[in-house]
Amino acid sequence: MAITTSAKKAHRQSLRKKAMNDARREAMRGALKVARLAPKGDKKALSAAYKAIDKALKRGILQKSTAAHRKAKVSKLLKA
Repeated sequence: MAITTSAKKAHRQSLRKKAMNDARREAMRGALKVARLAPKGDKKALSAAYKAIDKALKRGILQKSTAAHRKAKVSKLLKA
């Protein structure tokens, strides 16, 4: 367990960041699940999935190449 005051504060910060990262990751997974279950050509599901992936990328949850792979996979699934 953290002993110094700064270590305790760093631990609190890391827990807050973890909670936010987990929420963003779950939102992305939910959007991708909706996109997988959506009918072909559904523009709203595609844009929601893109938005979730882009936000995860911006927050550092995904790497650039992983985000590109996921976007390509979603667009391939929903291509009319």
